[in-house]
Amino acid sequence: MSKTVFVSGSNGFIASHTVNLLLKEGYTVIGSVRSEAKGAAFKKILNTDKYSYVVIPNIADVGAFDEVLKSNPQITTFLHIASPFRFNIESPEKDILIPAIEGTKNVLTSIKNYAPQITRVVVTSSDCAARENDDPNPNVILDETVWSKATFESSKNHPVLAYLGSKPLAEKLAWDFVKNEKVNFKLTTVLPSYTFGPQIDDALVAPDLNSSSKVIEAIIQSNPESKLQNHIGSWIDVRDAAKAHLVAFQSEEAVGQRLILSSSRFTSQTITDVVIKDFPQFKGKIYEGVPGADVAETSQLATLNYSKTNKILGFKFIGIEETVVDSVKQLLRVRG
Repeated sequence: MSKTVFVSGSNGFIASHTVNLLLKEGYTVIGSVRSEAKGAAFKKILNTDKYSYVVIPNIADVGAFDEVLKSNPQITTFLHIASPFRFNIESPEKDILIPAIEGTKNVLTSIKNYAPQITRVVVTSSDCAARENDDPNPNVILDETVWSKATFESSKNHPVLAYLGSKPLAEKLAWDFVKNEKVNFKLTTVLPSYTFGPQIDDALVAPDLNSSSKVIEAIIQSNPESKLQNHIGSWIDVRDAAKAHLVAFQSEEAVGQRLILSSSRFTSQTITDVVIKDFPQFKGKIYEGVPGADVAETSQLATLNYSKTNKILGFKFIGIEETVVDSVKQLLRVRG
């Protein structure tokens, strides 16, 4: 009998790829979703009896995961991927900070109280939890030991700050929980950067995409006069992020580690240059910026040293051209 993995927020961008990969590797998956409609739609896409779902409308509710863990003693691994990542919200504190922090606390408390058979837990954080600050400085070296200095107070009054604060605060809570409580499980955290790539199925390309995917969509929907936000940082392909979540619980080397996922540095110009190269129909019709300007811009960023993560993962990351091409092809199929 195959092992059973629980995935919170199972129909999300990274989570759906992770669920799909788990199923391909023979696991049985139970996932949480926020509504019956979302669960039914996702199960229809997966088209397998090895995936089932439970509806948990708000992961911040105390005891939100108690019942599913009481009822499913066959679960041996828990991947906590669910976390709010949208900026069109009413209250940064209520809609981002509290769900992220309390949701993580609820997961770990429920596992401790009702699922002693769970031996591996993976919590999805973000590379923003491993930044000292946002000031570009190539002399600063970022590795797995670096932590954000964000606090609840510094994060609660703006959606972007709330997201950037929610990740380190929730991740710190997880590590402190393992340190201070008597638990049977071993913890690993996964810290993706900007996450690009296609959805596992065209049916999941929603009218309102996740924040990272919107970066590519905005470029191909622009015009020469558009004023686009220049995104800059690290990125990872969603398919690699999913693979990393499996390594996180399958590998003994990953126990107690923070796995920070970064394929390379990029700016919006990096993506635009790939679009123009591989989709000539956009030439002259979208905002093209200054071709090649990303090289000088990314050279001013902090130096990354994620060699420990990359050694544990043991696979080569997908490159930016493949990621952008696959994403744009899907958007063109769906959006027309």
